[in-house]
Amino acid sequence: MKKILYFLVPLFAINAANAAVVVATVNGKPVTDTDITARTQLMARQGKNATDNRRQALQNIIDDSVKLEYASKFGAVPSDSDVDAELKRMNLGDLGASEREMARNAVRANIAWQVIVARTIMPTVEITNDDIKSEKTSLEREHGLPIEMTLVRLIDVPNDIAKKLTKPKNCEDAMDMARRFGGEPQKFTALQYELAPDIRESVAGLQTMDWSKPTKNGSMFLICETKKTKEYGKLDDVIKQNAIYKQSMFIADQQLKQLRRRAIVVINDDRYKI
Repeated sequence: MKKILYFLVPLFAINAANAAVVVATVNGKPVTDTDITARTQLMARQGKNATDNRRQALQNIIDDSVKLEYASKFGAVPSDSDVDAELKRMNLGDLGASEREMARNAVRANIAWQVIVARTIMPTVEITNDDIKSEKTSLEREHGLPIEMTLVRLIDVPNDIAKKLTKPKNCEDAMDMARRFGGEPQKFTALQYELAPDIRESVAGLQTMDWSKPTKNGSMFLICETKKTKEYGKLDDVIKQNAIYKQSMFIADQQLKQLRRRAIVVINDDRYKI
């Protein structure tokens, strides 16, 4: 018996030394340091290299666990084939065994959460015309709208001349007015979203035949004509869908915070405590 014990003790010691350390548990499910390492490696492949990656990795693993447990109540957990298809689309390259398993779990949780948002949150979100108008104004300033614009531009306009510019009847009248004040006006046509950011900012919200305020370099603009493109007809629907999505994701984030608070999370390593 002593000889048997003599050989068993070293074997047990070797296995214990190689065993992964349980850093935390989420609703009784262990999260090991090996899991966290695999998640940080996955994050690195996705270009996420924050200084507190290991702590963030643990938070992501906790979120994945919470999302999947909640999604299982709605039968929203995706199939293995759906998960594998998404992983292939992500093209993360060659993954080690633990890293691949972590990636599959992360993708599974992400798909499940998207299904939850689509089923339970999006149908409840209501968007008003004011919301659409606000989103359109923001889009106009940041990226421009699918509107073809004919513009008159004046360069290096002195302040005293800028005050004398009145509302013209049409493009040619605007050009003549600028010339009478000694300017050399330029006329051009472009889609608003193709304009340079400083020009787009100047003409955003500007009414036809109104001169813009002088820019920092003294330029002024006037919109002579506008023409809505085919894409513009679909713009309100696109904006509405984007607004619904943004509002839904905000609600989903609040819901996830509540689910985190309800989960039984035990962190055994002080380095990972918030």
